[in-house]
Amino acid sequence: MSGALAGIKILDLSQGAAGPTCAMHLGDMGADVIKVEPPGGEWGRRLGPPFVEGVAAAFLGMNRNKRSAVIDLKRPGGAEVVLRLSEQCDVALESFRPGVADRLGIGFEDMSARNPRLIYAAISAFGQSGPWRDRPGVDGVAQAMSGIMSVTGTADGPPVKVGVPAADMAGGIYASQGILAALFARERTGLGQRVDVSLLDSLLSFQVVPLSMFLASGRSPQRLGSAAPYAAPNEAFATRDGHVMVAAYTEKRWPALCSALGRPELATDPRFDTNDKRVRGRTELCKALEPLFAERTTAEWIEVLDEADVLCGPLLAYPDLVDQDHVRQSGSLVAVEHDAIGEIRGPVLPGRFSVTSGDVTGPPPPVPGEHSAAILGECGFTDPEISELMNSGVVIGSDDQRT
Repeated sequence: MSGALAGIKILDLSQGAAGPTCAMHLGDMGADVIKVEPPGGEWGRRLGPPFVEGVAAAFLGMNRNKRSAVIDLKRPGGAEVVLRLSEQCDVALESFRPGVADRLGIGFEDMSARNPRLIYAAISAFGQSGPWRDRPGVDGVAQAMSGIMSVTGTADGPPVKVGVPAADMAGGIYASQGILAALFARERTGLGQRVDVSLLDSLLSFQVVPLSMFLASGRSPQRLGSAAPYAAPNEAFATRDGHVMVAAYTEKRWPALCSALGRPELATDPRFDTNDKRVRGRTELCKALEPLFAERTTAEWIEVLDEADVLCGPLLAYPDLVDQDHVRQSGSLVAVEHDAIGEIRGPVLPGRFSVTSGDVTGPPPPVPGEHSAAILGECGFTDPEISELMNSGVVIGSDDQRT
């Protein structure tokens, strides 16, 4: 069968990472995503290095399963083109700062007046209300202001960003979740609605475990590196040639780990015989365990710990990760073919559907304006109207630019 969202049309006005990731996921699920870009293409195309044939690799990774139309919203008539497109769409997605879409004439009120069934999703740094509403923000700023940097890193080091754009990825995921819920609600009510998602709220939700612990205790979480504040041992240990992540904090697996390490007496040591004691005495616990793990290689420990039914895994860097048999055989990475660039690989849509497909084989990330004329024609614009818009520069096709 076709994708779960087959027949749903998305008008994607977003740029950067959060919105494009959201729209890509919807496209992977079968939606027809119309990516509206400014002249020259969205700024994410230049977000690098690295670049592949002049296009940012990060952009290529977040923009498959989309078609591109370039519309100049700064020219008279540009907003009207977008509004007419919205009449034929189920969802509009934007990532402007609060108030910008309204000033451009393409805000929620403008679009819903044309299409009451439209779901209008807006992603911003800090939301549509509150004292931080008008603050500009990107992933790093959101990470800093959300508290997540205060709990990331080692105890004796400075706070650090999460190694991936966590705010953007969380914002994109929560936005797609909100859009899907709003589409489901529309099936019952027949009406669209506005869905607002902020990077700040997304990261607060992302931190539900440490934030809940703080709200209950009033104690700020500490930076623990790879360790967890609620369980021990639950962290990475250095081996002879790398690291192994071990999660052996339950009543069953803690004794199993001690036996596998050749130190069964540690299981009943009064300093470590409960998870609570091990958490409170993590420094002393690590002093006892670290020399033991250093005696063997990571592969040797994985074999020993697997045999003992201790939860564990090797610490894999990207070169090792993508070369794993499991990653290849389970289809965790997929490829799309781009005429100018060749094969573009990226992660699969995480949801695997047993009936409706999650087609991530194409189309590849588009050239700016690659589908401008076709999209306008599908949405009711006549050939003379399309010619006039393109001659005036309000709408731009791929023949006029390549980014």
